Amino acid sequence: MRPHAGGTAPAPGAPLLLGVRHHGPGSARAVLAALDSARPSAVLVEGPPEGDALLPLAAHRRMRPPVALLAHAVDDPGRAAFWPLADFSPEWVAIRWAARHGIPVRFVDLPAAHSLALAEQREGEPEEASPGIDPIGVLAGAAGYDDPERWWEDVVEHRSADGRPADPQAPFAALAEAMTALREVYGDGGHPLDAVREACMRLQLRAARKEFGDGVAVVCGAWHVPALTARTTVAADRALLKGMPKVKAELTWVPWTHRRLARHSGYGAGIESPGWYGHLFGAPDRPVERWMTKVAGLLRDTDRAVSSADVIETVRLAGTLAALRGRPAVGLAEATDAVRAVMCEGSDVPLALVRDRLVVGQVLGEVPDTAPAVPLQRDLDRQQRTLRLRPEAEQRELELDLRKDTDAARSRLLHRLRLLGVDWGEPAAGRGSTGTFRESWRLHWEPELFVRIAEAGVWGTTVLGAATAKAESDAVSASSLAGVTALAEQCLLAGLPEALPVVMRALADRAALDADVGHLADALPALARSLRYGDVRSTGTAALGEVAVGLAERVCVGLPPACTGLDAAAAAEAHRRVDGVHSVIGLLADAVGAVGLPERWAGVLRKLSARDAVAGVIRGRATRLLLDDGRLTGGDAARLMGLALSPGTAPAEAAAWIEGFVGGAAGGGLLLVHDDRLLGLVDTWLTGIPAGTFTAVLPLLRRTFSAYEPGVRRTLGELVRRGPDVGGEDGGGVPAVPGFGEGLDEERAEAVVPVLRLLLGVDVPAEASR
Repeated sequence: MRPHAGGTAPAPGAPLLLGVRHHGPGSARAVLAALDSARPSAVLVEGPPEGDALLPLAAHRRMRPPVALLAHAVDDPGRAAFWPLADFSPEWVAIRWAARHGIPVRFVDLPAAHSLALAEQREGEPEEASPGIDPIGVLAGAAGYDDPERWWEDVVEHRSADGRPADPQAPFAALAEAMTALREVYGDGGHPLDAVREACMRLQLRAARKEFGDGVAVVCGAWHVPALTARTTVAADRALLKGMPKVKAELTWVPWTHRRLARHSGYGAGIESPGWYGHLFGAPDRPVERWMTKVAGLLRDTDRAVSSADVIETVRLAGTLAALRGRPAVGLAEATDAVRAVMCEGSDVPLALVRDRLVVGQVLGEVPDTAPAVPLQRDLDRQQRTLRLRPEAEQRELELDLRKDTDAARSRLLHRLRLLGVDWGEPAAGRGSTGTFRESWRLHWEPELFVRIAEAGVWGTTVLGAATAKAESDAVSASSLAGVTALAEQCLLAGLPEALPVVMRALADRAALDADVGHLADALPALARSLRYGDVRSTGTAALGEVAVGLAERVCVGLPPACTGLDAAAAAEAHRRVDGVHSVIGLLADAVGAVGLPERWAGVLRKLSARDAVAGVIRGRATRLLLDDGRLTGGDAARLMGLALSPGTAPAEAAAWIEGFVGGAAGGGLLLVHDDRLLGLVDTWLTGIPAGTFTAVLPLLRRTFSAYEPGVRRTLGELVRRGPDVGGEDGGGVPAVPGFGEGLDEERAEAVVPVLRLLLGVDVPAEASR
């Protein structure tokens, strides 16, 4: 279907119906031309009527699309809906045109008060078997296209300036004729709510014609145009709206992103290439050449060599592809294929960057400060400006030094927002120092966070007040000891001194009543981290320290019995808890002066390493921790390993002991590299496993040794390949294990001496140089 040029003017007194495709740049250009030609007395745009009060803000100098109307229920801010608009959206173009010419503009559609209530009713209903027809897809199929996007580009988006119809209203008449034919065949197209929406539109259109006269223009989805011309009575339309559920709703403008426009959800969403469409709408001329220049600039920024000749060749190839495919102009498919072939040299890796940064885009809109907002949003906006922490659509890393006042305030703000469920920032592993004075964050702002902020507004009007109230409520309602300890850690990180007493009372109560050693062990690491953070952030933690030491004492008493008679899954969980407690015992001793606590914990580890009733993975881990702390000699560790790997031990149990001793923890492989006795014991045990049981323990062994660095695995392989060494004793006078003795090869050692002398600047003796 291609728009025709004649007989398209509306009948005298009839409204000008401009049926469009949401977020279509071709539709936007056509709407602009039609409005310039018709000069209507008023403009009606598809959208919730409650947004009429917000329309003057569209002309504000700080209103920069993409933006969206956000409607949420006053009593339940989580029930929300968005109406996004980009600078290439026909609705936005119509709103801005009316503002420039001083012409009244209104929204026409089902009020948000009804649509939010209806959405709540439909939440419990089963999903529809069919999502309804796609009218553009049906028209594309009738025209012989298998891609609706490509058909729409060919017949609408790529109409050149020279090929425009003489009558600017001709495209809309042709599209309305096509939609009328579709509605005759498909009815509501599987969208039963459309009948209610269109009845509401007709009522609002009648009111506008009565107020502004007959010269009214309506910009709406092309699918609705036939319904707006249908002959119905006012009574019939009002009957469709009678008895509809309703909630109290509030609306505001919020920034939107191109990435959200590309998601297949929400009003008018689902376009695959908002960045490309924005380029087509904004380019004054030569859109393909300008696009290829953008692509070249992006690739050059990533250190790819793209010359001017490459740009020229890419433009030529795109034009050739469009001609071969019978397309009226270069589309996104041709541009992408040309970029892949020339600039990306056939690789899809740099092409993925082009799609992410340009085809979709990372644009974040902006709304003026005068737009309505909940008080919590106002306070957050103020803090973002003060701390120079601007929301951005693109994900970025933020490194904070907590010794600096500004960075410390940024950290508190991000932690408070996380406590409120506004996950603007996510803690990340730092690339530099791992000390407690540094924090790393991964920031990513999304429009849905405005809804989360509105929901959090029930807790207070400021970020600090809301976070404090939320923490106190969570402490009272927490159902587990681990939950309260995690909350205490959050309070210290977020700087909530007023909430901390309530959290501490709940923590003390939970700790006193909880007799499960596993729960106590799970809670201890978070408490120890909280003590450390409190020191860094100058927060008083004396009460917290008392609770932490009490928990540690109870863990030392109850852990050995709790680790006996466990199956594989429970043993793995106990292994994790032993690691967690061990990692914080030293911190507790330093933070609160519990001098004897490390010795008591060492006694617990000795009990765990020596009891046969304890699972092998726990005994092996306890032995390793004692060895690392210097509380167990190498000879004792070798003796315990020899016992664990003796022929009388089941292979699966011995493999579990090996996993606990050298698996998972950092340095496990290096321990075998540098301690030949332990490596020899492992090697002897491995070679002695009967063939019938070796397959059973192989998965456990592979899991253990695959965690090592490649260099460590390679070194272990070389040691095993080297075979028996004739050296008799190691440096400590202990007979070496055959094959892994520490015998010194003096000839090989002498060979590196000249190189070391050269590096250190020491004179090389003549005999050594020879």
